[in-house]
Amino acid sequence: MLEGEIFEQAQKAISELLESAEGLRAGDMLVIGCSTSEICGKRIGTGSSQEAAKAVMDAVLPAAQAQGLFLCVQCCEHLNRCLVVERACMEKYDLQQVWVLPQLHAGGAFAMEAVSRFEDYVMVEDLRGKAAAGMDIGGTLIGMHLHPVVVPIHAITRKIGEANLVMAKTRPKYIGGPRAKYPDVSPR
Repeated sequence: MLEGEIFEQAQKAISELLESAEGLRAGDMLVIGCSTSEICGKRIGTGSSQEAAKAVMDAVLPAAQAQGLFLCVQCCEHLNRCLVVERACMEKYDLQQVWVLPQLHAGGAFAMEAVSRFEDYVMVEDLRGKAAAGMDIGGTLIGMHLHPVVVPIHAITRKIGEANLVMAKTRPKYIGGPRAKYPDVSPR
């Protein structure tokens, strides 16, 4: 698959996510897990592609930055799904820093791309379940980083390259019983 096609699909996907998650605010965390192997039609972890990582990052990073969101990039299971984030994100959310440098087959190409592009990157253990929205490209299992309650986004874009795409936003939990009333607009 050509990088231009991957870029276009990722750009459509991030646009759909940001449109559907209308309650996102500047400073919220957007988590993305991305298997470039799956994008290229291989089994996760078997064919990392720096070209695919660059194409996806070219699409999603400017969109996240334009919304004032912190882009949080999940590493693969070989790094216990730790994340690449900006230092300002770590400090705002009081996240636990860890010491590791993503590599092609331990962390993944997309995490390596984040390291090279973020202004002041740090590695953190997890997001403490505080991410407001997310994209899972290729079955990377980002759910642990999302704030409950997770609401799937039923988007038109279902794949990036050959990788399945699942996107989600979050909302506060409903509380109360039959007499409870809820505002029409989410406070997110």
